[in-house]
Amino acid sequence: MNQLFSKMSVPMNEHLFLKDPTSSELGQKIISGSISLISSLGFEKFTFKKLAVEIDTTEASIYRYFESKQKILLYLINWYWSCMWFRIHMGTQNINDAEVRLKNCIHILAAIPNPTNELVLENELELKQIVINESSKVLLTKNVDDENQNGAFSVYKKVVEFVSSIILEINPRYEFPNMLISTMIEGSNQQRFFAAHLPRLTNVNPHEEFIETFFMDLINKTINK
Repeated sequence: MNQLFSKMSVPMNEHLFLKDPTSSELGQKIISGSISLISSLGFEKFTFKKLAVEIDTTEASIYRYFESKQKILLYLINWYWSCMWFRIHMGTQNINDAEVRLKNCIHILAAIPNPTNELVLENELELKQIVINESSKVLLTKNVDDENQNGAFSVYKKVVEFVSSIILEINPRYEFPNMLISTMIEGSNQQRFFAAHLPRLTNVNPHEEFIETFFMDLINKTINK
């Protein structure tokens, strides 16, 4: 995780933490330990007590950085979307063809990145899995409006709006670009969850990238009708 913080300078919403975890070795251990435990245990079984044991500190020390495990999850999901924002800009810069830029964005957002042939940021694969399994726990809550007002979802919205703007380059008359892209993002994550746990709800082939292919086909046919 230290490599991730050293490679990228990502401004994070100050509402998400009490003390910036990037400012100290302990804070970075809190983030890396949280990624590891949430990935292995799931968010429901993740606790500050278990995290304290994992990184050899005290619960009180963790509470100096985050007021609750919900805030840690929000922080990790925001970090993931900041990574996606970085990758989308890297994957679209200096490309004039809007359809190629859209294709690259769909790949970045819908596929599982392959470290052997493309840019993958440190811990990105684990963060992707956390987003697939746990992101609903920060969206489908009664305090989502308060979190939204405090900017907790601003980077995610910025990603959606950026890709939506490419759709409007291709078809300026298309009326639902934000709906289409947010549906693609949430739907691709949901399909991966179904593939892992409820396979009869999907058509995923473990030997082929059906999810990216499906959404590539859906979006192209929808905006080019």
